Amino acid sequence: MFRWRSQSNDNNTICLALQGGGSHGAFVWGVLDSLLEDQRLGVEGISGTSSGAINGALVANGLAEEGREGARRRLAAFWHAISEACHRRRRSWFAPQWFWRKGRFDLSSKGVFFDVMARMLLPYDFNPFNMNPLRHAIAETIDFDCLRASDSIKLFVNATNIRTNKNRVFTNGDISVDAICASSCLPFLFHPVEIDGQHYWDGGYMGNPAIYPLMYNCESSDIVLVQTNPVQIKDPPCSAGQILERISAISFTSVLMREMRAIKLISELMEEGHIKRRAGLRPIRMHMIEAADELGELDGTSRFHADRVYLDRLYELGRRTGSAWLEKNFDKIGSVATLDIEETFL
Repeated sequence: MFRWRSQSNDNNTICLALQGGGSHGAFVWGVLDSLLEDQRLGVEGISGTSSGAINGALVANGLAEEGREGARRRLAAFWHAISEACHRRRRSWFAPQWFWRKGRFDLSSKGVFFDVMARMLLPYDFNPFNMNPLRHAIAETIDFDCLRASDSIKLFVNATNIRTNKNRVFTNGDISVDAICASSCLPFLFHPVEIDGQHYWDGGYMGNPAIYPLMYNCESSDIVLVQTNPVQIKDPPCSAGQILERISAISFTSVLMREMRAIKLISELMEEGHIKRRAGLRPIRMHMIEAADELGELDGTSRFHADRVYLDRLYELGRRTGSAWLEKNFDKIGSVATLDIEETFL
């Protein structure tokens, strides 16, 4: 099996934590494409939620079968498949025809109305046949037999168990189309995904993404968070769409913020000698790749926009951001954290 590892220095091996965020996952695609093209970093594990889980599975599958270029091709194939499905329907996933205006996403009052109605209606009313355009694209671009058999990358996919209110972490051995769809299951749009008698919603409610699987199951102390949801915003929301978006962002970021607090505390206690290093417990060097200003300016309904031009713009933003981050921070991997947890999350 191919193993995506640095050939020159094990200190260049990292873990990736990939946030979800609907079509904003195309930004993560661009970041990953820049990291794959650069070739200097190795990856031990990937934890992903929602579109982050999809991107993580595509990377893990592509690397296992065809190396870096194979991973890049799979990422591109998936996002192009999503845009083609959008073009065929001339709408954004479940958005009606009026949600479009001259080939661009309509973020006017009609768009906000759709967002509000989607939250008020049950998915059994709004989407009675449980149509999910992601399922086909996922099945077509990921070889799950290969992924389950591979140990080249440790993959962790997060979903929320509705009954127990706990995070379910799917690993390489039990990854499936259902597991990925469960991690991406927004309760206002899709019916819960049933796996082994349990029902699941989007993993973002329990961790977007969950960091602890990387801490407990991997050896690398460097974790790179690829962020699509800005933690901080410049101005308070004042419109219906902005309010709904901020409520969603706070909900999907709360668990991550608590994990960041725990990581900071544990790392400080270990550095001061108060607790000893053992399995699953070590100082963690956190890093973050984000485009908070650019993504923060987008309306919340833009997460459902899948037009090819729009996805390509997010991809190019991700590539530029990833390349700039590498140029600035590569030499610090393996030695110091580049994310100030206290300033960003606490």
